[in-house]
Parts: sequence; structure tokens; C-alpha cells
Amino acid sequence: HDGRDLAAALQTIREIGDPEALQRAISDAFPGARLNIEPLQGGRFAIEFYQEGLLRPLSAAELSDGTLRYLLLVAALLTPRPPTMMVLNEPETSLHPDLLPALARLIIQVSQQCQVWVVSHASRLIAALQQDEGCNSIVLEKVMGQTQVVGQRVLDEPAWHWPS
Repeated sequence: HDGRDLAAALQTIREIGDPEALQRAISDAFPGARLNIEPLQGGRFAIEFYQEGLLRPLSAAELSDGTLRYLLLVAALLTPRPPTMMVLNEPETSLHPDLLPALARLIIQVSQQCQVWVVSHASRLIAALQQDEGCNSIVLEKVMGQTQVVGQRVLDEPAWHWPS
């Protein structure tokens, strides 16, 4: 939940997952960048993030919140043992808007092996996801304080009601 095992999760992807997909996700979001996981004593790992134009790699402590959050999303989405369904609640939080198309491409890729639900207010992320023909988009709106599904008619509503 706090990302302290991020380096180990990324190393697991490199060892038993899809290391090429991991590098593609990094390169797609950060052109010219690459990720290295350095083993430390005691079976721990450290992130080394190489970015074009920098003379040395950045450690996890030096990365921006958005870069770290993107790496956390990559680790979750590329897990070697994906669940049958993943729900991403506002994955755009703390991400630079330029990262959203890369995140959408990664979500679309992962959705081939696992059902992925994305709850988002980011129009750029939503538009990028909707470009995939397999995307089923449900749009909600507030009408007089009540959340409604856009385009849903009275006969489309479920037969059940929330108890009072």
C-alpha cells in the first residue's frame, strides 16, 4: 500500500513476468529512460532510474510522486500472476497529463489477460482508453444530487432498489 516493496515487485516482473513489457511501459512514458533494479544486502532491492540527459541514475527517493505512482501502476498492472479483475480508482492522481496516454496503452494491453475497470475523471485518459474497440465506457452524471448513468432509460434500470 505504501510502495516499500516496489523494487522487489519490479524485480519479480523481470525474473518471472514480462521484462520486455516492463521496459516498453517505461520507455513509452519516459522516452530514452530505463530502469535497473540493484540487489542490496539482506535480499532487498533498490531502484535505479536512468533518464536521458542525467549523468547518474535516480533512486526511488529522488523520483517525483507522479513518476513513483506510474511505476507503482506498472508493477500492479504487469504482475506475473494477474487477478481475474483489477479496479483502478482514479489512476491519474499525481500523474503528469503527458503520462496518461502511456498508462492507457498499458491498461489496454493488460486488459487482454485480465478484466480492468477504470474509474476516472481525466478526460485525456478516458479518451485514450475509448480508442480501443474493447472498451466499454459507462458515463455517470449528477442530476439534482442523484448519480445517473448517461443514456440509461427507465426500462434499462435494474429491477432491484437500494434499501432505505
